[in-house]
Formats: sequence, structure tokens, C-alpha cells
Amino acid sequence: MLFDTSNINSNAQLLTIKEASVFASSFTGKKVTTSNITYLIQYGRIRKYGSNGQTLVSKEELIEYYNSHKGKRELTWREQLGEDLNWALSFDQYKEAETTKHVHRLHPYKGKFIPQLVEYFLDNHTDAFKQEVYFNKGDIVLDPFCGSGTTLVQCNELGIHAIGVDISEFNTLISNCKIAKYDIIDVHREVLRITKALKSFLSNSKTLEFDEKLTQYLSEYNNKHFPVPDFKYKLRKGEIDEKQYGYKKEREFLNVFQELIDKYEINHIQEKSDKFIDKWYLKPIREEIEYVYKEISKVTNQNTKNLVSLILSRTMRSCRATTHADLATLIEPVTAPYYCSKHGKICKPLFTILKWWETYSKDTLKRVLEFDKLRTSTNQICLTGDSRSINITDELYRINPSFAKLVSEQKIKGIFSSPPYVGLIDYHEQHAYAYDLFGFRRRDELEIGPLFKGQSKEARESYVESIASVLLNCKRFLANDYHVFLVANDKYNLYPIIAEKSGMKIVNQFKRPVLNRTEKDKGAYSEIIFHLRGK
Repeated sequence: MLFDTSNINSNAQLLTIKEASVFASSFTGKKVTTSNITYLIQYGRIRKYGSNGQTLVSKEELIEYYNSHKGKRELTWREQLGEDLNWALSFDQYKEAETTKHVHRLHPYKGKFIPQLVEYFLDNHTDAFKQEVYFNKGDIVLDPFCGSGTTLVQCNELGIHAIGVDISEFNTLISNCKIAKYDIIDVHREVLRITKALKSFLSNSKTLEFDEKLTQYLSEYNNKHFPVPDFKYKLRKGEIDEKQYGYKKEREFLNVFQELIDKYEINHIQEKSDKFIDKWYLKPIREEIEYVYKEISKVTNQNTKNLVSLILSRTMRSCRATTHADLATLIEPVTAPYYCSKHGKICKPLFTILKWWETYSKDTLKRVLEFDKLRTSTNQICLTGDSRSINITDELYRINPSFAKLVSEQKIKGIFSSPPYVGLIDYHEQHAYAYDLFGFRRRDELEIGPLFKGQSKEARESYVESIASVLLNCKRFLANDYHVFLVANDKYNLYPIIAEKSGMKIVNQFKRPVLNRTEKDKGAYSEIIFHLRGK
């Protein structure tokens, strides 16, 4: 499947960035910004032409790029995944900024679904695929595998009450931070106070001066040996042996790095590695994290304290001593500059949290304010507990009696959730740094289908029993005419068995392509939204 090139003017072969943006938008039928074109140049997808400061790109290279990456994907995926693939549920018309809108990006979380998927099934529209409205304003929705709270947030936007349950205390913190109502002035005041205190703490060390000098030397070195975009373009053309060249230049720069370490007397190696936080953070980073944590303990407003703690956790995740390519899946700690295959240059581990702390503080405030303009006066809460056994109304009465009364009288209309997959993610371990710092109790042994239990027949059977137990427990609180939607990649065909054991029946299923996966895995992939009802 190629884009139609019959009406393309072939006279102007080289285009300015702005002209390329206009051309590409017309060619693909989607808005392509000048930033998009610049990205293609920066990452060696197309070559940079021009002189005297003018950047030009080849129209033919643009056509080649978009034909190879855009037009063929749907056809290829349908061939691999089946003709029942519902491309309308790919949501490929949305940019990343829209799929991570407002509070949805308050903190990273593996395995979460995009808000547009929740909106699709919970809002009041119908189309060729969704032929009835399942939920209305004022209904109550349950997410027994709440994760990072996407369902709760979207229920709030839609005027629907929602309850989440999660076994992880940290997941509960993330979810409740997203839907909490804040005294923005207090949050801003506390962030400024902590930032000022951190800067004062850093003024007594040589860390910032060392880091600035190291950054300066790195920039000069990279400009000389890894010029943008020529280096990446040559890599793509096979003109450079990346492994050999990268290793050689990395070793050369390590001499410069060691000279700076000696000059500024930086002790960056941790003396112990007993805990995650010991192993994966350089000593200066660890000291700054502990200092900020002590400052957070002085905050008196609990909602403010929770949100500022989440900013620190988000900062911590970005400051782990690992390569950029391995940030999501840690391999070995990195304590010195290294050749980064992701960015095509020499990169360095972080030696101070200040930049990310300030960046995430501003971003968090902005996102909370954005969501505040959209929020409705409905109830949302995430409870910490085991969805196989938790008494939802009893827990609610303890925390929010008026909401508990509403649930008891009205009943929960249905479920929208993405259960954990079999042997895919260790949900506690992905935030091990936060558990170490905040002292949250870990309940790894109660996770359903964790990575550490694998995907054996025994693991799959245990998974079936556990998910069925969750649904059976939740049914106690559901209205008689409930709707249950479960998002899963059911490669082992377990959900028909789960439905049977839960006393439910699968009345429909929607198979969608999942486009926005990790950089390391962009192959054809789908998941199914199972629609279950009572028998």
C-alpha cells in the first residue's frame, strides 16, 4: 500500500523545512509539522542538504520514508494479525501529547492503556463497532487492577464515579495523586521552598561545577566526533562500524572524565549495593534524594506532600545510573560516560537531580492545572488491597462514607480494566526505588501473573484462578445489568475459561492494534477488549 504520487510536482526536488512540512501533510493526509521534519533529519531518517545556513531536504527521500513507514503498516499488520483487526481502535490519529494528556503523565508506568481507549467504551457515542452506550453520567465504574489510575481519571472527565483497587501501595499513591484536588498555591510554595533548599545544599559541594564542566567537555567532544546529522546518516548507510567507533571514542573520553573526577574530588561510587537505591544511584544523586526527601517530610498538607513525593519519585526514575537505552529495563549500573546507541554520541550518567527536579516540578503543576479545568464533581478513589478478597464498601465506609453509601444504594454499573498479563511485568519491582525510599510495604507475593512466576502451564492455571476470583469477588458489588470490559493480549486463550469460571459470558470482543510500544519492540501486536456480561 503506497501513497498516491501521481499529482506530486516533480520540479522542486529540494524543499525547505517549511515546504517539506506542507508537502508531507498533503502527501500523508495528516498534519506534519516542521518539528517532525527536523526530527527526521536529526535522527538520520533523511539527509540534510543546503548551504549558507539553509536547510533543505529531498522530496524523494520524504516520499521513500513515508511509503516505507506509513502506508504499508496497516496492510502488513492485518496480514499478520487477522482481518478482524479493528484499526479504528488504533487511535493512530492522536499524537503522544494527546495520549499522555494532563495528569496521565505525572509518573511513568509500564503496561498502561491510553486514555482514548477508556473514553471510547465509557462515553456516550456509538459507531459501527460500538453500537450501544454502556455507561452514563452518574454511573459507578470499578477498575480492580487500577495500576496508574487511567480509568479513574477518564471517569472523572466523563462525569462518572469510579473506584480503583490495586495491591501495590505505590500504584495507589500514583492513582490518587492524579485525581486529588490540590491547593495549588500551597503546592507551588512547597516546591519553591524545597528547590531553594536543594540549591543551597548543592552550593556546599562541587557537584554542580563538576557537572557543568563535564557537560561542556562532552558537548565539544560530541560535536567533533559525532556531528549531527552526518554521523547518524553515515551509520544508516553503513559507512561507520558503530560498535567499534563508539567504543574507541568512549575510551578516549574516559581519560578526560577521570581528570575531572580527580580535579573536583568527586566521590561518585556507592560503598554498598544492598538495596536497589544503593545499586542504581551514584553517591551524589543518592545524597540529594535523601536531602529532598527530608524536606518533603516537613510538608503539612497531606495532598501536597503526596504530590511532591510523586515528583521526587519521577525524578528518581530519570536519575538512575543506567544507559538511556536501558532506562526501562535495567541491565548494569553505569558510573562513567559511555557511547549511547540511542542518541549516537557519548552520554553520561547523572550526577545531580536538580535539572529533573525542576523540570518535573513545573510539568506536574502545569498538568494538574490542565486537569483541574476538566474535572467534574464526581467521586474517584483508589483502594490498596487484594481484588480477590477486598470488601469494597467496607473499605469505602472507612475512607469516604458518603461515596460508600452511594455505592451501596446504586451499585457499580461495571468494570473497565486491564488485568496483568501472564509472566510479563513485576509490578512492584518496576518502582523498587520508590519502595526503598518511601518505605512502602511490598506485596510481590500477591501479584497476579508476575514476571518472576513465568508463563508455564502451572503459572497460567494460577492466573486463570486468580482473575476469576477477582471477578467473582467484584460481582458482589455490581448491578444486575453490569458490563465488564477487560483489555488483554490473550495469546494463551485463557479468557473464555476465566469467563466461565466467573459465571459470565463473553458477548463481544474488540481486537485492536497496539501501535505505541517500546522502541525495542515495534512488531505487529494486538490486544483484545473482552466484553463480558452475566449469564
